[in-house]
Amino acid sequence: MKKQLIFLLTIPLICTTLLIVLWQMDSAPAITYFPEDEQTGFAETSTMLEMVSEKTRDSYEMIWSSKSVSDRELYLRQDASILFNNGQLLGVQSKWKENTDAIQLKETFNGEDSNYFQSISFHHGEVHYPDDEIKSIHDMTYDQLYVIDSPSTDLESFRTPETDYEHEWSHLLDHTTQQQLLYKWKQLMTHFNIDQEAYHTVPLTDLYKFNTKPLPSLTQAQTNQIMGQLWEGIYKNYVLNVKNANNTVKSYIPLLLFDKQNDHLLVLFEWNGQKERLIQQYPDHF
Repeated sequence: MKKQLIFLLTIPLICTTLLIVLWQMDSAPAITYFPEDEQTGFAETSTMLEMVSEKTRDSYEMIWSSKSVSDRELYLRQDASILFNNGQLLGVQSKWKENTDAIQLKETFNGEDSNYFQSISFHHGEVHYPDDEIKSIHDMTYDQLYVIDSPSTDLESFRTPETDYEHEWSHLLDHTTQQQLLYKWKQLMTHFNIDQEAYHTVPLTDLYKFNTKPLPSLTQAQTNQIMGQLWEGIYKNYVLNVKNANNTVKSYIPLLLFDKQNDHLLVLFEWNGQKERLIQQYPDHF
């Protein structure tokens, strides 16, 4: 009887321990910006969207991947990738590893009809030095793909239009996507009573351009810091929330508003019909 009691008491303990271990394995640490490390960098970063094959007459298979390799093994590596379809959120991927130099993200999904796919990824690494000195590196990559699924022509995909046929389709998909986004963004700015003239507006999918282009009136070093700290908030308040959602999340490409007085930035987005706003103050030394 004692053996049976001990056995029954041991089972819940084992299960609880296992759940804690699994939770710790799956839970991702927050992305945290530290001063930029000028001695370390990325050897390779990329985001890739590919149409693999036509699955049926009405669907096709897609591969969405992201990869980054730092020039040496780091204490912590983290990557996050966000995918949009015609301006609407389609999914997120993220992964973290300790004591590694490489992160690989890859997911397959099915598509239907003609679509404009866009993906932006954030690649991050923590560099730990003696005496608790921590620095970081980061980079952003982007890819886009137009998939044309028309009854009158063969299935086709391209990143940049070249032929008249491709220009016609890309213009149609760009216009449709942009009109929907402008409508959503205008609703958000009206809801939060924001004066658009006071800000430089940038879609989330265009952030990668600031890898090598500074924000107006700021240096590239200042821009790099703002981008690193910005992704802290995006990862915590957008990427992780999507991953932890119990059901489908309806959202659109977030809009970034950079204050023309270089005081702060705003992130506006919609979450299952609920309007959200994040505020990030610029560092005092700016």
